[in-house]
Amino acid sequence: MEFRASLRAAVGADRLLEWHGDQSFRHTHHLSNGTSPGRRAGASGISCNMFRGSWVYDESDPLYDSSTCPFLDPEFDCQRYGRPDKSYLKYRWKPDACELPRFNGLDLLRRWKGKKIMFVGDSISVNQWQSLVCMLHAAVPDAKTTYKKNDTLSTITFTDYGVSVIRYQSTYLVDIVEERIGRVLRLDSIQSGAAWLGVDVLVFNTWHWWTHKGRSQPWDYVRDGDQVHKDMDRLVAFNKGLTTWAKWVDANINPAATKVFFKGSPHPLQEQNGDTNAKNCYGQTQPVSGSTYPGGRFQLKE
Repeated sequence: MEFRASLRAAVGADRLLEWHGDQSFRHTHHLSNGTSPGRRAGASGISCNMFRGSWVYDESDPLYDSSTCPFLDPEFDCQRYGRPDKSYLKYRWKPDACELPRFNGLDLLRRWKGKKIMFVGDSISVNQWQSLVCMLHAAVPDAKTTYKKNDTLSTITFTDYGVSVIRYQSTYLVDIVEERIGRVLRLDSIQSGAAWLGVDVLVFNTWHWWTHKGRSQPWDYVRDGDQVHKDMDRLVAFNKGLTTWAKWVDANINPAATKVFFKGSPHPLQEQNGDTNAKNCYGQTQPVSGSTYPGGRFQLKE
C-alpha cells in the first residue's frame, strides 16, 4: 500500500513531506514563484535535491537573538537557562548540489501578504512556530503584531502585512476523549479538525508522544473502532492514527488552496552519537551528520 510505504519514509527521515490527495508523500513543495525547492535547479541549471545534504558551520549571525524575541517561551531559550556553548547557533543546512539562499523574513511577509500558516502537533510544532515568528520579528522588529492565545490555539499576526502564524496543540493529531472508563485515545477520530480549516499552509507533526508510557502517557485506553485496548503496539497505533489523519486531509483540504506538510522524523535517538547505553540526549552539541537518520527506518506492520 502506497501510504504505508510513504509513511515508512516519513518516520525515517528528518524532512518536511508534502501530502497529496493520492495518499502519497512527496519530498517537494512549491513556492509562490512556482519553483520546487525539493528538487530545484541551481545556478548551473543542474537539478538539486534540497533534502540531501548536511549541516555546515556558518560564522554568520543567527537569524534571530533569543533575548530580543518577545514570542519565545522562556523554557525554549537555551542561553537564558545557562547553556554554556553557542556553536549550535552557527549551523545552516547545505544541500549537496547547490546553495540555499539565506532566509529573508521581509521578503516572506511581502510575498505572503494576507496568508495564514498553521503548525499542528506537539512541542516540535511549538519549536517550529516560535522559530518562524522570531525570524520574522527579527526581520521587521518595529512591525505591529497581535498575539492571541488560549489552551490549544495561539496566533501571532504581523498586522502590517496581514500574515498570521498559528500554532494548534494536538499531540497525537487524533483525539483523546473522556469516556466512562477514563481517558481514551481514539485512533479513528479527529474532532478538532474544524480549527485547521481556512489556512494557506498546514504543517503537521506527531510521533514523540506515541512511545510514552507510565505517568507521562496522557491516556488510559486506546480505542480502535469498536475495540478498546489497555495498550497496543505503538507503531501499529501510530499507523492507524496517521491513516485517520490522512483520510481527514483528503476529505477536508483543497490542495489548490492549502499546502499540507508533515514533519515526519521521530524524536532524536540518544544512541545517534554512538553511545548505546545513553539514557538521554545530554551532552550532544553537534547536529546529526549527513542526510540519513541514524535510527534507521521503522518497519510498520501491515
